[in-house]
Amino acid sequence: MACKIALIGAGSAMFSLSLVRDLCLTPGLAGSTVSFMDVDRERLDAVHALCTRFAAEIGIALNLEMTTDRREALQGAGFVVNTALVTGHEHMRDGWAIARRHGYRFGGSLHVMHDEAFWINFHQLRLFDEVTRDILDVCPDAWCLLVANPVYAGTTYLGRHYPQLKIVGLCHGFSGVYHLADELGLRREGLRFEIPGVNHFVWLTRLEQDGVDRLPLIDRWLAEKAPAFWETCLPSNDLGPKPFDLYRRFGRFPIGDTANPGGGAWPWWYHTDPEIEHRWQEDPDWWWSEIYFKSADRTVADIRRLSGDPSARVTDFIAPQKSGEVMIDLLESVVRDIPRRIVGNVLNSGDFVPGIPRDIAVEVPTQVDGRGVRGTMTTPLPRAILARLWRDRVAPLETELAAYREGSRELLLQLILMDPFTRSLAQAQALLDDILALPYHEAMRRHYR
Repeated sequence: MACKIALIGAGSAMFSLSLVRDLCLTPGLAGSTVSFMDVDRERLDAVHALCTRFAAEIGIALNLEMTTDRREALQGAGFVVNTALVTGHEHMRDGWAIARRHGYRFGGSLHVMHDEAFWINFHQLRLFDEVTRDILDVCPDAWCLLVANPVYAGTTYLGRHYPQLKIVGLCHGFSGVYHLADELGLRREGLRFEIPGVNHFVWLTRLEQDGVDRLPLIDRWLAEKAPAFWETCLPSNDLGPKPFDLYRRFGRFPIGDTANPGGGAWPWWYHTDPEIEHRWQEDPDWWWSEIYFKSADRTVADIRRLSGDPSARVTDFIAPQKSGEVMIDLLESVVRDIPRRIVGNVLNSGDFVPGIPRDIAVEVPTQVDGRGVRGTMTTPLPRAILARLWRDRVAPLETELAAYREGSRELLLQLILMDPFTRSLAQAQALLDDILALPYHEAMRRHYR
């Protein structure tokens, strides 16, 4: 059964290729249309050509369109996948360099030293507003799949301000549970788990296979196998000493990006200086340089080489097997009414994570079928984790969204004052002044009066 997917920000070649690959490997969606949309025509042409070659190599008929006009891409769409990053990595790193000069470090600094820094989020939230207004005007019945960061802030903001929008936020960070399961010797087939919380802050409360509780295996692995694993694992590993110390302290295991640099390297007390980081085998600077940026740069270089060589087989670069992302599984479930449990981000309207406000986006198992996407109830988190969630995730989110909504420079300053590495009002003010002074932040300066 065919559908139309509008892919916003399609110039991200690897993401677009992964989505088309999964679509090609899902027979139930044969004949579907993907409308690639990006403002960068050169990247758009390259992505469209590569995806067309991939589909042809494995003999799958898809209708692959491309356009720089967002409203054109949305015409007739049943699903809109937003993966766009407005500013690019260079703006992120420019801001980080300024923040370092003012004494900020990686480690729980979610709105400064992270890829969800306040100057990045401003541009992303503006884009989310624009895309949503177009969706509600052009294809109001379409499902919006928010994949671009900030998933947590974006899903919360859009869910509150556009209640008629059908939206779910998706992030692959939850898949860290499979890394843990692999090390515990568990099969992925038949694995049942719950990891409630908010995006980039989720904790394992249930792990079962064949109806048997497998959580006790964590303590056994920690006692018997962890020391040998830590001798060879890379820094800032999601199964390193730091996540297990958090497990000892809070009684639940932090999954995926919860404690690693991809989620802000929470919490700050493992990152106060290089010596402390070394003790816990943490190195966010290395992680961002080697795991994130260099990997992205290599992928871009590979894509360019592949684009420039029409004789090369795309399937030699990206194998025809499922990526592990959940977007196409979700689409198939809705289009063909196939019930599935998929981890997603939705407003906490049914108290899916007890103790969190109902208008905050939570990350929970969702039930997906022909009726859409619905959150499910989860096991309550310990009070100590809830307290940290409120302090380190809910309070900053509310401050950032209020600053954005009101155009308040003062509230933006308050957000910086919440950062664990802020030591004075003068320090926070100097950081804000220098970020806003960057030449490409004119719109931001106008917005935050």
